Amino acid sequence: MTETIDSIRTEMLAAVSGAADAGALEALRVSALGKSGRITALLKNLGTMPVEERKGFGQQVNVLKDEVTAAIDARKTAFAGAALNARLASESMDVSLPIRPEAKGTLHPISQTMDEVAAIFGQMGFEIADGPDVEDDFHNFTALNFPPGHPAREMHDTFFLPPGDDGNRYLLRTHTSPVQIRTMMSVKPPIRVIIPGRTYRCDYDMTHTPMFHQVELLVIDTETNMSHLRGCLQEFVRTYFGVDDLTTRFRPSFFPFTEPSAEMDIGCSRKGGELKIGNYGDWLEILGCGMVHPNVLKACGLDPEVYQGFAAGMGIERIAMLKYGIPDLRTFFESDLRWLRHYGFASLDVPTVTGGLTR
Repeated sequence: MTETIDSIRTEMLAAVSGAADAGALEALRVSALGKSGRITALLKNLGTMPVEERKGFGQQVNVLKDEVTAAIDARKTAFAGAALNARLASESMDVSLPIRPEAKGTLHPISQTMDEVAAIFGQMGFEIADGPDVEDDFHNFTALNFPPGHPAREMHDTFFLPPGDDGNRYLLRTHTSPVQIRTMMSVKPPIRVIIPGRTYRCDYDMTHTPMFHQVELLVIDTETNMSHLRGCLQEFVRTYFGVDDLTTRFRPSFFPFTEPSAEMDIGCSRKGGELKIGNYGDWLEILGCGMVHPNVLKACGLDPEVYQGFAAGMGIERIAMLKYGIPDLRTFFESDLRWLRHYGFASLDVPTVTGGLTR
């Protein structure tokens, strides 16, 4: 029997080494280790052997089985590696070739504008905060000093969703202000954040779409006042529009979540039906702002006798239209490649305050 085991070992290892492909290797495995294989047949002889010979013979057969199995696995791995190398060679791509002109992509003006805004406020020490698009009534309205029945709720043309299992009323957020609430409730002051994101309202014309983008800023500490708000926003518009001496003015206004509230205007010209940003004697409203209302601070668990701050918000599409001369808000969302090629930005046009904010 020993001579038989040795001869089978020599024969099987030679056959494994000489297998032409994975298919031949699998056939060899079945012929050796399958139910009717040669090595399996050796184990079946144990029942006819004397008891004193069974242990030694069984050990030899198991060693043979392990050696053949290891050789087959090694050969199988070699075949798999060779197949992968052949596939990689056949599917190789010459990365030195230029891309086809029609494959050139561009960044959407909304993405570019949001990056520009983040670059400017990032230089001022602001961080970016984010929150869910689906909000509950508390974060979207109540905590922002919109009590139930408040007439300002009707101005938001809200997309309401079915009530949740918890009984709360859910909606698509009408502004990014709920993120201010979530930030104040989870972060201990001082707070200095900007909040870019999508918002939703039931409206559609040249200057309104059902989904649009806003960016808000929030500062909460113990010393911030209206002069800080003015200086921060004035620096922003001058940097964003690239006009170093751009004039600004603040007009009293009303927002439930700020007190006092204001709307900020920038200098412009409308002569000849063309809008120009600069010191030309006319004014253009650009954003809303104000000092955070004490009721909002209380709703977030902050003591208005200790903390105060300011907030401001503006439409991303609106400031992009003003800067890049885009006449119709709806075109931002029509997926027209011709429009995107005209107004889009190269992927490497990364806006920085020091390197420039436009192409």
